[in-house]
Amino acid sequence: MDGAACDRARLARDRRFDGVFFTGVRTTRIYCRPVCPVRPAKSVNVSFFPTAAAAERAGFRPCLRCRPEAAPGSPAWAGTATTVARGQRLIEAGFLDHRSVDALAAALGIGPRHLLRLFLRHARATPSEVAATLRVQRAKRLLDETSLRLSEIAFAAGFGSIRRFNDAFRSIYGRAPSTFRRSTRSRRFDAKKSPGRGVSGARSAEFVEVSSEPRPALRSRRTCS
Repeated sequence: MDGAACDRARLARDRRFDGVFFTGVRTTRIYCRPVCPVRPAKSVNVSFFPTAAAAERAGFRPCLRCRPEAAPGSPAWAGTATTVARGQRLIEAGFLDHRSVDALAAALGIGPRHLLRLFLRHARATPSEVAATLRVQRAKRLLDETSLRLSEIAFAAGFGSIRRFNDAFRSIYGRAPSTFRRSTRSRRFDAKKSPGRGVSGARSAEFVEVSSEPRPALRSRRTCS
């Protein structure tokens, strides 16, 4: 990748480059899409990666503002590396959720070592790391966009167990997946509030939305005859 061109696209938030590369900020250890709305970091502190998996392999965590999991598919995956592109499509379809890297190599008609070299050359991440990133991205989208239970999300995203689901989120985001669900509920509640509602009404709605405890019964008022 041309670092100077990537930096210009990042500073301009050029949407044509969304999904083409990802930006890692070395001072915060966070990686972003080039269209991230956060104030751009100094160029001297920035690294560029062709894929989200490559950024995570280098020790960066996904940005919670621009959501790298929602970025368009990167052309760097396809490029001239036909074998890597085919492998990526199989991984996206869940091939490695239930089968091994050796089986993926056999399906592509090459040896496991050659498959590893190709992925490291073109995606700068191993097939297993690519699959792990895609699982977390699928799960993150389901957390943000659905009301499925956490266990349902874990298995729908391709995780073999709840433990691996939790461990993956703690490894990549540094927080448990349940914290995203609470954040999503809070955002949905804020979106539902109308400007004309009183403070007491807003507090009551928040109690129903966020708390799982039963709501105390209201006392009836007696009227004088």
